[in-house]
Amino acid sequence: MRIPFNKPFIVGKELHYISQAVLGGQLAGDGEFTRRCHEWLEERTGARRVLLTHSCTAALEMAAILCDVGPGDEVILPSFTFVSTANAFALRGATLVFAEIRRDTLNLDEKRLEERITDRTRVIVPVHYAGVGCDMDEVLRVARRHSLRVVEDAAQGVDASWMGRPLGTLGDLGTFSFHETKNFICGEGGALLVNDPELVDRAERIRQKGTNRDQFLRGEVDKYTWVDIGSSFLPSEIVAAFLYAQLESAEVITQARHGIFDRYLEWLQPLADEGLLRLPTIPEGCDHNAHMFYVIANSPDERAGLLAHLREKGILAVFHYVPLHLSPMGEKLGYERGALPVTEDLAERVVRLPCFFELTETEQREVVDAVFGFFARP
Repeated sequence: MRIPFNKPFIVGKELHYISQAVLGGQLAGDGEFTRRCHEWLEERTGARRVLLTHSCTAALEMAAILCDVGPGDEVILPSFTFVSTANAFALRGATLVFAEIRRDTLNLDEKRLEERITDRTRVIVPVHYAGVGCDMDEVLRVARRHSLRVVEDAAQGVDASWMGRPLGTLGDLGTFSFHETKNFICGEGGALLVNDPELVDRAERIRQKGTNRDQFLRGEVDKYTWVDIGSSFLPSEIVAAFLYAQLESAEVITQARHGIFDRYLEWLQPLADEGLLRLPTIPEGCDHNAHMFYVIANSPDERAGLLAHLREKGILAVFHYVPLHLSPMGEKLGYERGALPVTEDLAERVVRLPCFFELTETEQREVVDAVFGFFARP
């Protein structure tokens, strides 16, 4: 494609920091650059503890372990999400209860959340779609009423906030992604945000393969050994070095992405005014991070036509999640088409347009012109 959907980028000292990590003699995790990333993220978010992981998937799996879910326990999450959100809890043996999304933001519908709760529910997992925060005030009210844990899947929500509070810091636990498609990248990578102070020590042990190695390195125990379940969730120092350079340039990256988002919003507004497509909704109180720009077509056939038209023009636009409840695994869990009509409807009409740091205004204008061209066809 002449204009790809996404393009990894270097914005600052990524290669310099990688060379420093190599010359420093430590490529395994939890070196100097991991420490710098932890400090930057903790200061930026206010989380009690931030722990880098090799992926957001790993952070979600750590969160599931920390929530102590197992067979017989239920976890509520939207069906319109990436498979990692579900897998993390399914791997612990929990039952997945898929919930409906809102028509405006495509986020978990907080008004219909309570109807999914039973006496077996243990965790609610709101997913902040496109870096736009869920109504966390209501999610947390529901969770408190029923004494439930809240794990925020903020994979797309780094540097975004709800009512002035950073996404990922409102629940008991939060997770970030630094995959190459996200705002700040390192190829693969993620982070676990631990907001409940009672979970900090155990989170460190789980991340260190179930050992108390972190406590040993701080001089809190005289030797380290196996004390809990866990796995190798650390990223290498090469990954952390690349990421730290990106975090140093966070303001530049975010400003550029907001410019792209705002131009799409302005340039495509005439089509929305004519009712030919729908643009993203940013509710009051959401400070989004311009993670993606999507439009919603009026029908599945129209979406297919628009995607094909853009591809013919050398532009890669894509659809997004196939609802998990309609997947083969969802069918095994007993779900059928029609169970979540809003999710099913919107998932078949979403179109994600190219949105990445180095997308130029000229390229963006070409994307917009191609979208207009599709609707102008006889």
